[in-house]
Amino acid sequence: MKKTIFLIGYMGSGKSVIGRNLSKAISYTFYDLDNFITTKEGLTINEIFEQKKELYFRKIEREYLKELINKDEEKVISLGGGTPCYDNNMEIILHTVDSDSIYIHRSIDFLVDRLYNKIYSRPLIAHLKSKEELKEFISKHLFERNQYYFRSKKILKTDNSELDQVIHELMDVLD
Repeated sequence: MKKTIFLIGYMGSGKSVIGRNLSKAISYTFYDLDNFITTKEGLTINEIFEQKKELYFRKIEREYLKELINKDEEKVISLGGGTPCYDNNMEIILHTVDSDSIYIHRSIDFLVDRLYNKIYSRPLIAHLKSKEELKEFISKHLFERNQYYFRSKKILKTDNSELDQVIHELMDVLD
């Protein structure tokens, strides 16, 4: 198994929960990049977007990504949905020595179902008013982001919501 495992995917795909459970299963340290940023900055992601704007967030996101990569330990890093799509972050991820990148690929309908009840806690979708608007937004966003996501070294295509089964599927992809 590789020293660093990156989990890539759209918001709501379950990267954080999957990463936390995968890291326990393989005895790796777990990092959620968004949580790492909020701890370092002392602000929530929403507050950073509101107070300092997205450009600032993307700049620090890259710095903290590099900081996590440079930690000399076996680790699982759950990335933010946009992380691979900005600056040259995907190049950094793909060229990290002794690493694997896995795209947690979920269907649009799965993502709509997962995100709709959490819509106000997500700055990119908080303005949407209906499931139809959310589905249209996710469809357009995935169309733009998939060019980055599909560059991952491995792809786990699943709409399984049973966490144990997803972890099992992921372990198969990692072997």
